[in-house]
Amino acid sequence: MRNGIVGAASAMFLVGTLAGVSGLVDGYPIYGGQAVRYLVASVILLVITRALGLRFVRLTPRELLCLAGLTLFGLVIFNVCVIESTSAAGPALVGTVLGTVPLALALAGGRPAPRLLAGACVVVAGATLATGLGSGNLPGLLWALGAFVGEVCFSMLAIPLLPRLGAIRVSAYSTALAVPLLAVIGLAHEGAAMFRPPTWAEALGFAYLATVVTVVAFFLWYSSLPKLGPGRAGLFAGIIPVGAIVTGAVLGVAMPTAYDLLGAGLVIAGILVGLTAGRSRAVTEVGSPGGA
Repeated sequence: MRNGIVGAASAMFLVGTLAGVSGLVDGYPIYGGQAVRYLVASVILLVITRALGLRFVRLTPRELLCLAGLTLFGLVIFNVCVIESTSAAGPALVGTVLGTVPLALALAGGRPAPRLLAGACVVVAGATLATGLGSGNLPGLLWALGAFVGEVCFSMLAIPLLPRLGAIRVSAYSTALAVPLLAVIGLAHEGAAMFRPPTWAEALGFAYLATVVTVVAFFLWYSSLPKLGPGRAGLFAGIIPVGAIVTGAVLGVAMPTAYDLLGAGLVIAGILVGLTAGRSRAVTEVGSPGGA
């Protein structure tokens, strides 16, 4: 389980660093940029798949539906909703709504142990505080709720796929399938502008987003999810704003406030409380109907 803890914590911290490098690609067409990000990531993952000798696995109809749902909701719709919610109401609202994901995963994995549920609630409180107690409008809230659904699907729909496909193939197949969908959305939303060649700074930003935030983080998360179960793994989603806070401080973009530090402390405390739940509960979560 130790490897799962390290992997899940590292994955969510890396996702949180996205905020620190987003300034490098702010001027690039948004949906075109997402298509570029997943295109580069899928190429890297497919090359790794080939290098490791991992053969193509013929999926059952149920697995195909899970993969399609994971790609559509967990990657494409999630990104659309985050972008549109941020545009409508700023980043705080969607960050606050996504801060409730640990609680949702704890409940979705079956009947959670009391300590796991208590830990998830503390993580939610800490993530909400660190994000800034979001405020906004109804369109922003609706988009944020869509992002919330996508984030839950990103984990829950992967669970039936991981035993046969493994973390690398789940990551490779889902990112590859997301590219044409994001390209169509980009063409509809941005037109030919989405094909603009990136500047050197933008290219560096996309390289980081594709390799670190997508390839490495996806692999770490999907490697850790079966080991911890959705409830325990979900606790580490609260580390995303912590990663953003640390990255902002290191890059000198934004120094953490007292509320940021208090929120980060609550997240860590909640994770520690949640991890004390019995290991048998985590095993139950992975095999439960709710986790399938």
